[in-house]
Amino acid sequence: MHTRIISVGERMPGWVAEGFAEYHKRLSREWPLELVEIRPGARGKGRDLQRAISDEGDAVLAALPRDAHVVALDGRGKAWSSEDLAQHLADWRMLGRDLAFLIGGPDGHAPAVLERADRRWSLGALTLPHMLVRLVLVEQLYRAAMIVAGHPYHRA
Repeated sequence: MHTRIISVGERMPGWVAEGFAEYHKRLSREWPLELVEIRPGARGKGRDLQRAISDEGDAVLAALPRDAHVVALDGRGKAWSSEDLAQHLADWRMLGRDLAFLIGGPDGHAPAVLERADRRWSLGALTLPHMLVRLVLVEQLYRAAMIVAGHPYHRA
């Protein structure tokens, strides 16, 4: 099973890139992971916001592995504990399908992306910048993989 994070946004601040790289390195031993960055749609004065969101959605959908189990990070989704995520990862691993986690741009996911998602996962009631979501996601994937492996990283 291959896991892909498909994230709208490029050129993350150094602290995000460094944190992501650290957890990616740790996670790659247990759970191979690929990051795919999607260029944000054009925004600003005189630009069509819905077109930008739609363009991002088209690019996200094009980056999905064929027949992947898709989890969209969405504030209107269901919140999971780290233990819940670990159980989901264990279950998804048994399916033998690729797995994709989707992080939208500053205005969220296009409707077509949410329709394609098999699950919608909320990281909680807080509004987080999408660059921070990338870092939180990879840490939680690492934590969940360690729970599945019986490693003492998670001590809740």
